[in-house]
Amino acid sequence: MAATSCEKIGLRILFIRFFLLLCLVGIATRSFDIQILQGKTLRKKAENTYVRRITIQGDRGLILDRHLNKLGASIEAPNIAADPTQVKDARQAAGQLIKILGGSQAEMEKKLSQDRRFALLASRVAPAKADEVKKLNIAGIYTPDNSKRFYPNRGLAAQVIGFTGKDDQGLEGLEFSYNDFLKGRTLKTEEYRDGQGTVFDTGKNKRDGLKGDTIVLTLDKKIQFFSEQALEKAVKEHRGKSGMALVMQPATGELLAVAHYPEFNPNSYGDFGQDRYRNRAVTDAFEPGSIMKVITVASAIERGMSATTIINCEKGSYRVGRSVIHDTHPHEYLTPGQIVKLSSNIGAAKIVQDIGPKAMHYYLNAFGFGTKTGINCPAERAGVLLPLNRWTSIDAVAMSFGQGISVTALQLVSAVSAIANGGKLMKPVLVKKILSNSGEVIQENEPCVIRQVISAKTAGIVKAMMATVVQKEGTGTRAAIPGYQVCGKTSTAQKAAEDKKGYSKSRFIAAFAGFAPFDDPALAILVVVDEPKQNHYGGIVAAPAFKDIMTRSFNYLNIAPDTDMVAALPRKVFHATD
Repeated sequence: MAATSCEKIGLRILFIRFFLLLCLVGIATRSFDIQILQGKTLRKKAENTYVRRITIQGDRGLILDRHLNKLGASIEAPNIAADPTQVKDARQAAGQLIKILGGSQAEMEKKLSQDRRFALLASRVAPAKADEVKKLNIAGIYTPDNSKRFYPNRGLAAQVIGFTGKDDQGLEGLEFSYNDFLKGRTLKTEEYRDGQGTVFDTGKNKRDGLKGDTIVLTLDKKIQFFSEQALEKAVKEHRGKSGMALVMQPATGELLAVAHYPEFNPNSYGDFGQDRYRNRAVTDAFEPGSIMKVITVASAIERGMSATTIINCEKGSYRVGRSVIHDTHPHEYLTPGQIVKLSSNIGAAKIVQDIGPKAMHYYLNAFGFGTKTGINCPAERAGVLLPLNRWTSIDAVAMSFGQGISVTALQLVSAVSAIANGGKLMKPVLVKKILSNSGEVIQENEPCVIRQVISAKTAGIVKAMMATVVQKEGTGTRAAIPGYQVCGKTSTAQKAAEDKKGYSKSRFIAAFAGFAPFDDPALAILVVVDEPKQNHYGGIVAAPAFKDIMTRSFNYLNIAPDTDMVAALPRKVFHATD
């Protein structure tokens, strides 16, 4: 009996051993299958539950003025996203989310019920809304970092700066032309989530290193503001269609202001017509009118004409071929300086007839007309200066007082600055430098002399002539600033008739261009008002805006008055608001 009992126990032990062996073989086989045969597949499946491969886009770089004030920046604006497979109750979650994000219950519920790992619920929301979503603590809902473009000064210099689209790509202005520098870099990486779908690493630290480059402009935020205010007042007061005001440093070619009216708000550019977007200072060409007389006289003086030459101005009417030229006020004999001061068309025509079309064409080219400045703003135009071999007998005469040639505002202020700085045509500068996101200088634009157009001596003679324009009996007395010797020139240019036959008698461009102080011009300013209706003379419409911009800018820049002029002023006048 004892032997039988022992045999039974042995059999049981053997059976248990065999069973355990089978289990071990099964476990080993299953382990081999899981770890070796299906290892890669299962590992990838597991990773998909807590790892997601994403592409991180860095923020766009800053746009700053010359004093590093922000003109364009990227601000925090998170996305609201979901992993629908982690959302337990799509209906309830949708109801909670639309209270914060808005939208349709059905549409939100549909997004949260998809059989996929990612759904974008809202793009670029306010941080406060993202915080509200986080507080709901809904499994599968998360708020990845993102940003949107913001312009803190709203419409200030909007046509120059431009704006970006929904994809953060530059669409207009410098945002467009410098997009390759400004746009953030991209990086493919991974983000990790727990079982509830909560993201551990949003890539914020990585995004900081992907930020785009910063561009520092030559614009001065304060002077830009002065210019926009004065321009708006001029356009509204005289019921004009639009206007431009440019402020340039003659010595460097740097633009301190490029103002437009009407403006637009780039933060909500979709609310405005596309006509508002363009930078008219470089895209719109117009006939400059009498400001061109300064170029005509400068060319003649450079060619040897004496400043004391007497020119017969024919008492206000002069025939050239089949055309008759008129002056607003008849004059008999004038010197070149008086032609500038009193703005005689006939006098300018006589000067060009004296120096000849070839010389006139040469100097128009030399002053930069007919060619782009290369300022790197979108859609810059070269204006229209016909080749010399296409000029008729009347063309040179017409161009002497600003008809038959079209220019941009940027070309015109650059040409006037060349007279201010001793005859040097400077390349206009709008972007001072470009900095990497670590602060290193990538590119810097130094002042660049394109050419010496006229001699310093000639420039000095013409400056003296321009100073008489704002003095008694000149056409620009409303641009005079007590304590400063201002040089300027008015323009009242007829626009082409709508049927393209001749010139309109009711549509004008009123302008004033000038600089100050006389001895060392700090600023050159051009003000242009298109189709003013209250009055159309440049000396009445544009000159006061010029004075306003120059006066406020001088106060801001602490540019001292001319000592000799201050001594000659009545004390009461000098201590007035000017």
